[in-house]
Amino acid sequence: MSEAKRVVVTGAGIISPIGIGRDEFWNGISAQTTGISKIDLLSGSALPGHVAGEVKDFTDKAAKKQYLKAQRKSIKVMCREIQMGVASAHLALSNSELDMESINHERLGVDFGANQMFSTPDVLSDGVFQCDSDGKFDFDRWGDEGLAGMEPLWLLKYLPNMPACHIGIHADARGPNNSLTLAEASGISAMGEALSIISTGRADMMLAGSTGSKIQPTKCLHAALCDEMAEYDDADPGTWSRPFDLSRRGQVAGEGACTFIFEEEEHAKARGAAIFGSILSTASCCSINVDGTPRTQTALVRVISKALERAGVSPSDIGHINAHGLGAKQADINEANAIHEVFGESASTVPVTAFKSVIGNSGAACGTLELAASLIGLQHGVVPATLNYSTPDDDCKLNIITGEPLKMDNKLFLTVNVTAYGQAAALVACGV
Repeated sequence: MSEAKRVVVTGAGIISPIGIGRDEFWNGISAQTTGISKIDLLSGSALPGHVAGEVKDFTDKAAKKQYLKAQRKSIKVMCREIQMGVASAHLALSNSELDMESINHERLGVDFGANQMFSTPDVLSDGVFQCDSDGKFDFDRWGDEGLAGMEPLWLLKYLPNMPACHIGIHADARGPNNSLTLAEASGISAMGEALSIISTGRADMMLAGSTGSKIQPTKCLHAALCDEMAEYDDADPGTWSRPFDLSRRGQVAGEGACTFIFEEEEHAKARGAAIFGSILSTASCCSINVDGTPRTQTALVRVISKALERAGVSPSDIGHINAHGLGAKQADINEANAIHEVFGESASTVPVTAFKSVIGNSGAACGTLELAASLIGLQHGVVPATLNYSTPDDDCKLNIITGEPLKMDNKLFLTVNVTAYGQAAALVACGV
């Protein structure tokens, strides 16, 4: 078997609550800006306090005139999550300075992660009302009468495989193309597939990314009913996300998207690309009990151990961990326990950052945005700090980076994500 090809990062497109684009994103990190506040773009939600990590600068007008000009005709079949994902890919291609006229498009592929996507209740209302029978919904009338009341091309607007489709069309990417829908594990899993495709010689370049949002009317209802959501009465919304802190009460919803350009190292060097990181390995798994409850700690231990093994590094080599850091009571304990199980004595000393304290939990987009935070931070010699961490929890004995961003010479790091259903993913990368 031929030797695996090395995969480097040559571009990033970022749509985040603290900035759009690499420069604005870094400015937000360095200034320790919070992206969490009262929501402006959604008129109503079931989220506690109407608080979330919203991308306030990504409006319908901005999408059409600034970020998606080349695909304006397709915007009508893109919900907000798809728009953000495709826009992030546009930014990544521009940032990478790939010459789209000269590259071999047969060797360019797409691998993208996304959440399940939902239409807003009003989109379904006309069809539902047409099936009304004395105040009750008549299922037998839906096929003939209800569907006729739906908006044209409804399905295309909310399919989670559509970001990869739109991106592939825009970039004329004729190589491998795949979509993954694994909640918070989507981003790392998609990047893992892209890594495998390049390292085994099936492509030279991959657009690897993810998009996600928990700030959508139907998802807000799901979150309010099913998730452990933070709420702190009169406290500043920017302080609500408190991963690993003793006072944490739950997660804060968020949204965003991030796309990377992955390239085979020699291909990148041959065109004189600016390299700002390399992807060494990923791992993913799912661990649940027979009754369907997740075994979060077990899943995290497995993926962290396997990612380190595949990268050929030991826990003591890792410069920092970009943790999942959900901010929920038991979730953070499970993650801390997993880190201790793998890292042993060094678990209490390896620096840990939790970027959801800054941007909230966007679901599928969190893995790529958290990787971007570490890679771009290391370009400037630092690891981003965890916001709102002041009181250590004895059940989460980790070396949390707080206060100012931590100066860091060790460029090797680990980032992890896990879902409420026991799916976990880990990635080992190296900055420059």
